[in-house]
Amino acid sequence: MILPSASPTGMALALLAAAAYAAPAAGRLPPVAARRAVLLAWLAHGLLLGWSLLGDSPRFGFAPALSVTVWLVAAVYAIESQLYPQLQTRWALSILGAGAVLLALFYPGQPLQASASAWLPLHWALGIASYGLFAVAVVHALLMLRAEARIRHAAETDSGLPLLTLERLTFRFVTAGFVLLSATLLAGLLFDEQLYGTAWKWSHKTVFSVLSWGVFAVLLIGRARFGWRGWRAARLLFTGAGLLLLAYVGSRFVLEIVLGRSTA
Repeated sequence: MILPSASPTGMALALLAAAAYAAPAAGRLPPVAARRAVLLAWLAHGLLLGWSLLGDSPRFGFAPALSVTVWLVAAVYAIESQLYPQLQTRWALSILGAGAVLLALFYPGQPLQASASAWLPLHWALGIASYGLFAVAVVHALLMLRAEARIRHAAETDSGLPLLTLERLTFRFVTAGFVLLSATLLAGLLFDEQLYGTAWKWSHKTVFSVLSWGVFAVLLIGRARFGWRGWRAARLLFTGAGLLLLAYVGSRFVLEIVLGRSTA
């Protein structure tokens, strides 16, 4: 069923978070008011995630995974807006946040089974955190490319940050995401049977994860040795992020929605 019954608390938190996320995109709010709206949305979103994952009937799937990823992106934005007050609130982040919250409300995923290992939540946390860091890197890369294009056309950049700062932040997030992704893959390879109760195998999720890891490794090596930047680096970043998105979110979407199968 596409829209299962939701608790009044979960429904209220979801609607509050979606409305607060959408506020900066719906009208021309002053920068301070826009940041406060995003902060309110982030807090309500975090409470909603905690209610969904730690409540009496915890559930998880492709939509909650996207929701957690967007929440992490909003968290990074909240921190960056304090470090870089000139950073502007992006309507795209507002729409993405509202969409992710509502999507998780319609598709809450499958009920979580008893964990085969006490380390399984940590394994999941590493993987979702890498999702979030790469998503932040993609956002910064898009801002970087837009700023570069405007500079080429002798127009004033509207990102609120210098081009070199955006580039530096992009690769910092890529590096951090790569470290967490490496730890996630290594844990899955060495302790898959202890984590999930089954022997390690080449599933679709594993194949796409390893391919994305390889793309990010090439990107970081190219950056360090050959100084790759601009569109050359961005193409690899977008490719790796797309493969990583297919690894978990894509495979779970096919299983849950297209095939209608229950997943562990």
